[in-house]
Amino acid sequence: MDTGIDVLEAMATTRAIRRYRDLPVPEADLATILWHAARAPSGSNRQAFRFIVLRDEPATASARALLGQAFRESWDRKRVVSGFDTGSGTVSGSPKARAAATMQHFVDHLERTPVIVLVGLERYRDPDPYEGASVYPACQNLLLAARALGYGGALTMWHRPVEAELRAILGIPDVVALLACITLGVPAGRHGPLRRRPLGEIVHDGRWRRRATWIHDG
Repeated sequence: MDTGIDVLEAMATTRAIRRYRDLPVPEADLATILWHAARAPSGSNRQAFRFIVLRDEPATASARALLGQAFRESWDRKRVVSGFDTGSGTVSGSPKARAAATMQHFVDHLERTPVIVLVGLERYRDPDPYEGASVYPACQNLLLAARALGYGGALTMWHRPVEAELRAILGIPDVVALLACITLGVPAGRHGPLRRRPLGEIVHDGRWRRRATWIHDG
């Protein structure tokens, strides 16, 4: 399901997709997505990232049920902490209310997500706070490859509350750090265009607060 977009267009239009159509991701497309994810750079080029792929099949039902539980509990906490039910969140159709509705749909249908990928790092040294740097480029490659083939995904860390149980069910050894959980499927909505802060607010030329006169948006 090639969309024919180039890499810059993919980077400019790839958004987090949390609503999926009830369609499978063909094995050939999934293999292509993971191949491109594995081209990503990593620390010392060790390529220590690992992908545990949970497709929608009976063998993954227990793991999916655990993840569904963890995602719903995580969203319940975030909904309160981030005030999704206050202010403009109480106004039907507001951006905040729409975001909350999308998130609720996401977690309520987690078990039916076509593909869930747990991204791990097979450690080759003691844990450190920077080890995600060897995994997250692969995560971004995965999402961009999915976009290029007409799919969408979202990266979360909401597997963490049930990580111990997941390890037991899936046979994941302690030496593998689970650093991301990515959902994938055919978007029920669409990608981009994206709304982002103007570059002038986030780029500092040579020193803090010095405006970069050479930048432009779009």
